[in-house]
Amino acid sequence: MEQRISLITLGVADVARAKAFYEQLGWQGQEVEETVFFQAGGLAVVLWGRDKLAEDAGIEGPGTGAMTLAQNVRSRAEVDEVIATATKAGATITKPARETFYGGYAGYFADLDGHLWEIAWNPGFALAEDGTLTVPDFSAMG
Repeated sequence: MEQRISLITLGVADVARAKAFYEQLGWQGQEVEETVFFQAGGLAVVLWGRDKLAEDAGIEGPGTGAMTLAQNVRSRAEVDEVIATATKAGATITKPARETFYGGYAGYFADLDGHLWEIAWNPGFALAEDGTLTVPDFSAMG
């Protein structure tokens, strides 16, 4: 697993309220499918409904789904490789890798302290040679 983070996803109670808060701080984001993406340097901060995030990660219970770290990789095979490495290191797989609703491939694991990691291949998110992620212009995607 490369030493980098592509996205930090914050599980929020109310996406519209959270988006308005960050906009008041001067952040400019793009909303697509009830999810808000903010370019934040070489990574993205994402706002998503807490319940949806917990469901997507394969977890349930009070207080879960509050935050997920994510690393985007370059292929489906790399998703499987990273998750296998995490498993060997003692991670708990919360959701095995599978096809996603956005046309990608992703899975989740919890580290030894329960922090969630999503490992994803997303064909719509370009990665630079150094792994830097750039949020696409969703309005141009039609």
